[in-house]
Amino acid sequence: FDLTDLFRKSTCDCVLFQAEPIRVLVTGAAGQIAYSLLYSIAKGDVFGKDQPIILVLLDITPMLPVLDGVVMELQDCALPLLREVIPTDKVEVGFKDLDAAILVGSMPRKEGMERKDLLKANVAIFKTQGEALEKNAKKTVKVLVVGNPANTNCLIASKSAPSIPKENFSCLTRLDHNRARSQVAIRVGVPSDSVKNVIIWGNHSSTQYPDVHHAIVNNHGKEMSGFDAVNDESWLKGDFISTVQQRGAAVIKARKLSSAMSAAKAICDHMRDIWFGTPDGEWVSMGIYSTGNSYGVPNDLMYSFPVMIKNKTWKVVDGLAINDFSRGKMDGTAAELVEERDTALTFLGA
Repeated sequence: FDLTDLFRKSTCDCVLFQAEPIRVLVTGAAGQIAYSLLYSIAKGDVFGKDQPIILVLLDITPMLPVLDGVVMELQDCALPLLREVIPTDKVEVGFKDLDAAILVGSMPRKEGMERKDLLKANVAIFKTQGEALEKNAKKTVKVLVVGNPANTNCLIASKSAPSIPKENFSCLTRLDHNRARSQVAIRVGVPSDSVKNVIIWGNHSSTQYPDVHHAIVNNHGKEMSGFDAVNDESWLKGDFISTVQQRGAAVIKARKLSSAMSAAKAICDHMRDIWFGTPDGEWVSMGIYSTGNSYGVPNDLMYSFPVMIKNKTWKVVDGLAINDFSRGKMDGTAAELVEERDTALTFLGA
């Protein structure tokens, strides 16, 4: 019995049955979030340890020299799953035959810029990218919008790609979800994975509502509600909410740069859950199309809900009791999203 022959046969079988590469686009690929994100995608942390990847990196023309440096670094990592890296400034190249699109790039708010001006600039960007998805990507593509204002940018991209199901579009509120989970864990004195089923409702903005009314905490071996574990209702309804809402600004103030590491980790969490599903009995937060929801949120928004995911399909967690405090917070963030949407739609046909 020759072990060498057996090894050769096993190796051949692995090669024979290896999955086809998937095409994954990251926009804003020369930026700092992408710099923290690309390595994790390329080494298999998101789409699986046996899933080869073709990475497509899109950025604006002036950033192409920086993008060349990113490509060199990815090559120098010698990652076995990374089959090809395609840097480009052309949307028809960037969006071709995609399996997944992570839209990180957007127009940041500049000093003196009014909110409507920011929306107008981003409507133009995400209309173009939505049209490119419509024309070039697979109809099964999963699209995650990260660039702010993420919810409304996601809605514009979806409206500009009418033949791709609205359920295939989502925006990132997982960073807020992770922040909420971590704040509760720190307060109780347990690891973050001992806290589950927090919820981020609404907009990825300072009006979002981090909700722990349905959270479960494993408090040193004993499962209890988030409120009981924290045992400080005034903190949970006050400083906890404002800390999560303002965390991005606090990071910028301290670091002089925006949250790149934690944003990249949240993107990985979000896309991995889409690909592989959520654990039984647990939900996560993501901004999704609101039409038909059971929580009284207005239709035709990208609004963050608690969702469970199976077979790459999300389902809103229905039937959660909503008290008056939560209802007020949920309605407030919905009102902001309605205003954002209506302002953005005035620019959509321009």
